[in-house]
Amino acid sequence: MSGQTLEQAVGRLLLALGMRVAVAESCTGGLIMHRLTNVPGSSRYFLGGVVAYADEAKMQILGVPEETLAVHGAVSAETAQAMAEGVRRLLGADVALVVTGIAGPTGGTPEKPVGLTYIALATAETNFWRKYWWMGSRLHNKEASAEAALKLLHDWLSGPIAT
Repeated sequence: MSGQTLEQAVGRLLLALGMRVAVAESCTGGLIMHRLTNVPGSSRYFLGGVVAYADEAKMQILGVPEETLAVHGAVSAETAQAMAEGVRRLLGADVALVVTGIAGPTGGTPEKPVGLTYIALATAETNFWRKYWWMGSRLHNKEASAEAALKLLHDWLSGPIAT
């Protein structure tokens, strides 16, 4: 990746593999899509995305089951995986990348503290997630989540990673 940004490296890998990506974001509010589209020529591999901030958007646009949200909450591995599958199907992508979390400074609970974030990646063959807990400001948590999501996508595109 030397000499290039993470989003440039992701773009080069997507192009080399002939893959297209779709993104669904909650707590990052479009930051991942912003970073991906800052790369000239990104229309060759970035299909589009959805900022599904409210539960209603997660259900109506991405098809997250109401029961998943009721049982596990919007910030959960189950919801992240459902969002990933939903945006992948919606846009016909080869790979989908999703972030849902609690950016803060409010909204946390003892069970789900501020900074808790789930990132999911889905393809036709796999759907896996990672859990993070950032302890910074709202902006830091959003930026850290976007960076971790792009890093996960980069690592997955680079070769087998443990799912």
